[in-house]
Amino acid sequence: MAARIFVDPAYFDPVALDAAVDVLRAGGVVAYPTDTLYGLAADPRRPDAVARIFALKGRAETSPLTLIAADPDQASAAAFFTARAAALARMMWPGPLTIVTTARRGLAREALAGGATVGVRVPRNAVACTLASRFGFCITATSANRSGEPPTEDPDAVLAALPDVDLLIDGGAAPGGPPSTIVDATADVLRLIREGAVPWRSVLEGVTE
Repeated sequence: MAARIFVDPAYFDPVALDAAVDVLRAGGVVAYPTDTLYGLAADPRRPDAVARIFALKGRAETSPLTLIAADPDQASAAAFFTARAAALARMMWPGPLTIVTTARRGLAREALAGGATVGVRVPRNAVACTLASRFGFCITATSANRSGEPPTEDPDAVLAALPDVDLLIDGGAAPGGPPSTIVDATADVLRLIREGAVPWRSVLEGVTE
């Protein structure tokens, strides 16, 4: 059974997440709450850590992983942001909007599924942001479920589906709802990849204001 840390997302000592940071630095996988659902964190620079996520989820390695950053500066350490992408980030972050842009060198090729782009977001969740901050780099943000099964906001459901995860940060039920909206900002014209918690209309209205 996975180790389990209980935290109150509204008030917790950041030091309480250091055990999770140790797991990440050792190449392990941590389940954690975000501003939508529970996700799986690993070091996206380590091929072995990325492979462990795919194995836990039973997910094809042809699917790239998205990332969560503590703040825009940390996001920029993993990806190049054009002026348009940076403007979109300023308008929508923190929040459930994943911006796809060109990946920087250093990310594991496996995390990008052999591609050259990566999706990043800064969530509106103190646990997720603090975990990334104390780790010192972006963490993966794939949903904490077996591939083909629905994602969950319930920490007990995470352990039931993924009993071999190395550690669970239990922050109680996540807010739930749809996953993050994913927008491709690699070109001059934004392209919707997946509509989720942020309506596509709101994204377009924001960039035209």
